[in-house]
Amino acid sequence: MRLIQKALTFDDVLLVPAYSAVLPRDTSLVTQLTREITINIPLVSAAMDTVTEGRLAIAMASEGGIGIIHKNLKPAEQAKEVAKVKRFESGVLRDPITISPEMTVRQVIALSREHGFSGFPVLQGKTVVGIITNRDLRFEEDLDATVKAKMTPRERLITVKEGASLEDAKRLMSKHRLERVLVVNDAFELRGLVTVKDILKATEHPNAAKDSEGKLRVGAAVGVGPDNDERVELLVKAGVDVIVVDTAHGHSQGVLDRVKWVKQNYPQVQVIGGNIATGDAAKALADHGADGVKVGIGPGSICTTRIVAGVGVPQITAVVNVANALKGTGIPLIADGGVRYSGDVAKALAAGANSVMMGGMFAGTEE
Repeated sequence: MRLIQKALTFDDVLLVPAYSAVLPRDTSLVTQLTREITINIPLVSAAMDTVTEGRLAIAMASEGGIGIIHKNLKPAEQAKEVAKVKRFESGVLRDPITISPEMTVRQVIALSREHGFSGFPVLQGKTVVGIITNRDLRFEEDLDATVKAKMTPRERLITVKEGASLEDAKRLMSKHRLERVLVVNDAFELRGLVTVKDILKATEHPNAAKDSEGKLRVGAAVGVGPDNDERVELLVKAGVDVIVVDTAHGHSQGVLDRVKWVKQNYPQVQVIGGNIATGDAAKALADHGADGVKVGIGPGSICTTRIVAGVGVPQITAVVNVANALKGTGIPLIADGGVRYSGDVAKALAAGANSVMMGGMFAGTEE
């Protein structure tokens, strides 16, 4: 056995205070999650089945961080959790769920319960012919009646033209006391939906982490087996921002191949590989196209890798070594695990991490 170096973890170090001219109100916590994705606070919730599903991912992104949906779900269920986050807030919802005028009231009520929405645009082909909301259905007893008989028809609709600002939509909703307004083009084809809730969410959470379309950011974890091909495909269709190839040993051929496969098949999607604990592993992931790496073998509150396999590197040392290996590559690193106190976050960032992934710290909190 060869002893490589003296290694340190969070409890072994303290940050020495030094002179600062920066006031707390002037600080910015914006950081890189991957090569192309920035988040507004350096906090990521772990892909654990007791921690991150749609609700926490929404809460994380609303505050400026990001949640990684765990993979202990069927592929379609995991994609559904991603879709929940992407639909939650978008300023203008670009792909609202639509219905046809021939559907029954019973079907609309079931759809409303399934998705948690209270209003649906009604389309004939691509053209908007009306809208139906819970106001139209609240006291409806004839559940077999058609949507066409109960909806607000096109001639009574208040709409905004494609390209109008949120402020225009807000003024229109205030003037006509509406909760939602449809966005249409010159041919009266649906281009989106703006709701009061979305406008309020945007003002309540000014630091929310959003994509270029104004939708909340979300990530999802995948494994390395061939059955993950379908999982990745469904996640990409649902609009996932980042795929995390999530294993106990990230410096393995299976992980490297999966990272490379995702980048080759879905180049528009960012990919993070992990977990790793050495500079060599970071370089290997970078060579295979990773847009970010996740550092941490064994430090987590429920992780048993060090106990069962005798494998791992104390977290501060692992972060420092990976950060040094990635200098000049533009690839950020996530310090994953071992965070028990807020001071540990500061220590991880000082050691070279761009963001910190936590599970236990979030597990006991209300979204």
